[in-house]
Amino acid sequence: MSPNPTILAAPAIESIGSPWLWAATIAGVLALLALDFVVTRKPHEVSMREAVGWTIFYLALPVLFGLGVWAAYGGTPATEFFTGYLLEKSLSVDNLFVFMLLLAAFAVPAALAQRVLLFGIVGALVLRGIFIALGAAALASLDWAFLLFGAILLVTAAKLLKDAVGGHDQEVDISRMRSVRLIRKLMPVTDDYHGTKMTVREAGKRALTPLALVVTAVMATDVVFAVDSVPAVYGVTGDPYLVFATNAFALLGLRALYFVLQAALSRLVHLSYGLAVILAFIGVKLVLHWAHESWDWVPEVPTLASLGVIVVVLAVVTLTSLRATRGSGEDSSPTPASTP
Repeated sequence: MSPNPTILAAPAIESIGSPWLWAATIAGVLALLALDFVVTRKPHEVSMREAVGWTIFYLALPVLFGLGVWAAYGGTPATEFFTGYLLEKSLSVDNLFVFMLLLAAFAVPAALAQRVLLFGIVGALVLRGIFIALGAAALASLDWAFLLFGAILLVTAAKLLKDAVGGHDQEVDISRMRSVRLIRKLMPVTDDYHGTKMTVREAGKRALTPLALVVTAVMATDVVFAVDSVPAVYGVTGDPYLVFATNAFALLGLRALYFVLQAALSRLVHLSYGLAVILAFIGVKLVLHWAHESWDWVPEVPTLASLGVIVVVLAVVTLTSLRATRGSGEDSSPTPASTP
């Protein structure tokens, strides 16, 4: 059967995000980032009590936001938001694996860890915003954009599965990182950290500190994760505003969540398998959606079904990971995505 010529053009993207709502949300995100910078202005080791308190705060915010969306706009966009948020939150845990490896490779002092994480979150938010805008433009003008996004996710899922089965290298070789090599060619780097300073004057010359290197490395990994993350959430909702909101809420709480999960991260040995399944599922969902736009007899996957799949897969891999590492404590190694 040939495609229906009346629906070959990409559909218009409907959004609940009015200009004032966009402005209010961006202002709120900036205010929360400013609050985080105030909290981390004085380097200190993060206690579990502090980390849990901030984690609860950042988990409560998206719940309240989603309920507000439900009350104002109905169940459909609210369900899309909660599904997208859960998807982005699960993918953000993979970010934490790489952050953990980078902090260890650069021997970041415990008191500076949350500052590095905060810079990584800011970089991730900026990159996600750029990719979200590009994704919205592609969906509005290209009828095969969903097919492209689906292909990206299927390739990513295959790579995650390959790394998980093959046992990805858990060591980060700083000397081989392109971003680090480039910076070292441009400017000298001190041997020691100097608090939260990125640059210092040494022997009459301006030099970078190791903190500048690790922040650059963390932001470089943000590019990799943005390429995977944004197409994935567009598989849940086509609303650019909701895509931005899910990414923002998922990323804002990462700083505190890192310290809550730090001991448990190494036990989630099956997470990469679960993420591979989820990304492959969303990839197939996007391909089906593209096909449905051309052939209306092709079925689509409803949002509630996507939410159910994500919840079940995450629950299964968490339980199997804890079972597989029972009694092994922190000896188990995570299987993160690749660093650049």
